[in-house]
Amino acid sequence: MVLDFLHYFAPVLQSAHKKWEDNNNLKRENLMEHINRIELQGHVGTVRTNVFEGRSVANFSLATEYFYKNKDGSGVSETTWHNVVAWSGKDIADLNTIVKGTPVYVCGRLRLNKYTNPEGVEKQVFEIIASKVRILNEV
Repeated sequence: MVLDFLHYFAPVLQSAHKKWEDNNNLKRENLMEHINRIELQGHVGTVRTNVFEGRSVANFSLATEYFYKNKDGSGVSETTWHNVVAWSGKDIADLNTIVKGTPVYVCGRLRLNKYTNPEGVEKQVFEIIASKVRILNEV
């Protein structure tokens, strides 16, 4: 009698488990493929501020440093420059206080900007579209 019960319900239980497993995997995959977030902390380089349709926008470069030891054991510093676009608004520091050398924290999303230069060559530049900019106190 027990064997008849298992023989009958085993395929039903396996099917239900497979549907549950597929649904969870689908949710996990959808969650992972839609993340576009970047956080940086560094020092401001060049800054350009403009007003567009009544809102201030700042385009600035941001230098971040990565420190590591090479195979000889000596320390090496690697500087990377990032292009940041920050529109005035909530969670954005006063754009007039962002000047060269200012230490800042930036949180935003990565965007690929494509354009053709005057010589007709197509260029691609990655930009960080800032959703949060905080001026840091240098220690």
